[in-house]
Amino acid sequence: MHIAVIGGTGLIGSQVVRDLDAAGHRAVPHSLSTGVDVITGEGLEAALAGADVVVDLTNSPTFDDASPAFFRTSMDNLVAAAREADVGHFVVLSIVGVDQVPELDYYRAKTLQEEILRAGPVPYSIVRATQFMEFMDAVLSWTSDDDTVRLPRTRLQPVAAADVAATVAEVAAGAPLRGTVELAGPDAYPLDELGLITLRAQGDSRSVTTDDTAGMFAAVNGDVLTPKGDARIAPTRYTDWLARHA
Repeated sequence: MHIAVIGGTGLIGSQVVRDLDAAGHRAVPHSLSTGVDVITGEGLEAALAGADVVVDLTNSPTFDDASPAFFRTSMDNLVAAAREADVGHFVVLSIVGVDQVPELDYYRAKTLQEEILRAGPVPYSIVRATQFMEFMDAVLSWTSDDDTVRLPRTRLQPVAAADVAATVAEVAAGAPLRGTVELAGPDAYPLDELGLITLRAQGDSRSVTTDDTAGMFAAVNGDVLTPKGDARIAPTRYTDWLARHA
């Protein structure tokens, strides 16, 4: 199949392209660097011409209250272009529990993205993944100083980017789900414990202080960011991933 991967040069997108190519498909990465702008619409018609599937892995430049406008505009443009190109399958990567945290601007924005896709004319699939293992350093940096990292007890079940990419590629190569599949890593942790595991694996001696008001995930109640029901469980354990990346 000919698969247009929008956002195909990023962390997940580049791996999705490799996985699809390895499976015998023709995956073409598109991004601002290749002349495709999902906000202005520039380059979209050419990018989707002849495509059987479009995979949207673009991301808002910010996590703040500007993010809903990004996803509304980008999705309106992408859905319209996909319809005009007679694309048969539209795949979006989202977040487990995204519609359960309206307090977060970015999660509201991703929920809006899902809603636009579901309401559109193109058969679709949504892959919801838990937080990427690759983002843990960024999470720790939000509420840290020279001696201490403050983290809430929010329960997370991190997943490796490579496992996310493999699932997105598999879904893109299949029939439209007209629904959602969830993906998580095999192990769940309170974020404060996850932070301590990360620091120690990296040889970082800073302490972790449990603070349920600290950082973006402080807005999350309970375990809404971990999957429920028949989610797919990826093979990569966080401790094994850390051993390779610390």
